[in-house]
Amino acid sequence: MNLDTWLLYASAALIVILIPGPLSLLMVSNSLNYGVRRSLPAFLGGVSASICLICASALGLGALLLASEQLFSLLKLVGALYLFYLAWQSWQDSRRAAQPVTLSEQPVNPGFRALFWKAFGLGASNPKDILFFAAFLPQFLSAERPLLGQLLVMIATWALLDLFCKLFYGCSAQALGRYLRSGRGQVWFNRTSAGLFGVAGTASLLSR
Repeated sequence: MNLDTWLLYASAALIVILIPGPLSLLMVSNSLNYGVRRSLPAFLGGVSASICLICASALGLGALLLASEQLFSLLKLVGALYLFYLAWQSWQDSRRAAQPVTLSEQPVNPGFRALFWKAFGLGASNPKDILFFAAFLPQFLSAERPLLGQLLVMIATWALLDLFCKLFYGCSAQALGRYLRSGRGQVWFNRTSAGLFGVAGTASLLSR
């Protein structure tokens, strides 16, 4: 991949990644609840999901999803149900934040695995992302150069940009955390998160 093509790909990828979505919302929520440093496993989980989706697209899963309407619908249903689960979880968090908490009732921060797999599950549960990569990546591939080398460069570039953007969302949320982590602010943030996750899940079910 020559420098001009790489710069064009990196610019397009950065624009796509910066568009807020359910995964960005999860990064913001984790950063507010646990801090940016403790949320690093979630950032890594989201980036790992993107890498897996790119690899799946490169291996032809995108073409398989286009050919099989039943498989695509099944994966879309799984993704929507996971978004509804996150909506319910955020609503439960808002109810807990509205209640006074004693020292003995302070919530325990989830471990590495819980944060990682929650973000990975959300990032990997949308089959449309596989179709997006299947349509997006070939625009920057050259038939005159080795395919594997180009894909490795594209994967590494996407992973670094994705991690940077997730950290950006997390740090920005932490900068506003004084109000959002207050009792009333956390209640409304979690309720808003629940609503947005629910809207995303509904949109996923209704979309074609």
